[in-house]
Amino acid sequence: MVHKMEAVWLENNKLSFRKNFPQPEPLEDEALVKVRQAGICGTDLELVKGYYPFNGIPGHEFVGEIVHAPLRPQREGERVVGEINVSCGACPSCLAERQNHCEKRTVLGIKDRNGAFAEYVCLPLANLITLADVISDDAAVFVEPLAAALEIQNQIKINCADRVLVLGAGRLGQLISQSLVHTGCELNVVARYKKQQKLLDKCNIPWIDERKIPMGYFDLVVEATGSAEGFSFARHAVRPRGTIVLKSTYKGDIQANFSSIVVDEITIVGSRCGPFSEALHFIEKKLVDPTMLIEGRYPLSEVLKAVEQAAQPGALKVILQIAN
Repeated sequence: MVHKMEAVWLENNKLSFRKNFPQPEPLEDEALVKVRQAGICGTDLELVKGYYPFNGIPGHEFVGEIVHAPLRPQREGERVVGEINVSCGACPSCLAERQNHCEKRTVLGIKDRNGAFAEYVCLPLANLITLADVISDDAAVFVEPLAAALEIQNQIKINCADRVLVLGAGRLGQLISQSLVHTGCELNVVARYKKQQKLLDKCNIPWIDERKIPMGYFDLVVEATGSAEGFSFARHAVRPRGTIVLKSTYKGDIQANFSSIVVDEITIVGSRCGPFSEALHFIEKKLVDPTMLIEGRYPLSEVLKAVEQAAQPGALKVILQIAN
């Protein structure tokens, strides 16, 4: 007998809510997870626009509970978050410990694997990390994007002498800013919207207007605007021999004068997924408070309303409340 569940389906750049979607069955090394909450992020919105050709159940930020684990029944009942990249373990990238760049990888809700905008999701047991009781569901749903924010510090050594600019103060930009504060750097954040500015004020993080970005001043510029124009702002702001970190994913191409990048010896760093262990540490020790970003909460059946709110200019985090 095939069990049914509620799920969100993305096909041909259109989202739909389905009441009777087949519930997944975990493979031997996987677990079936009952999703409690899922967060809507910029990548989900860009998938709808066609950033990547994905048909399936989207969603990769989630917290849930293991309900069935064929190989490890003792893990059933654990509250978990999940690493989103599923690697093969045998290709050159995996053997070189670059599993996030596995040549055969699937990515939860993004590439060849159904995601978390559903009542149930399957992931390998190795991808599922048990949560401490002190971490709330509201905080846990931010582990994946906070890990992505912290990846910047794994890629680039940042210290108190560095002048750092974060472009974009939305969902990811806020997490990047809250985490960069702990490096002691001279930090500024470009924030367009009042609610973004208020959040930064609450965290004692300086923000500036994009029209007042000083030219060629910053050692490091983190581009997290989610738009192609963000690179132009970053190029304007970074000093010669400075570094630009690109965090945005979106449909389309960037227009850039690469001759000037060569002449000024600019380093460009792409930055994607990050360490869940570090994100959990930051949350558990209250070094960041991601829950202040939550501004909307919807049941799964109202996903279209949730996505509409999440897509508004300056929107922060919208949560799909799937189970309690």
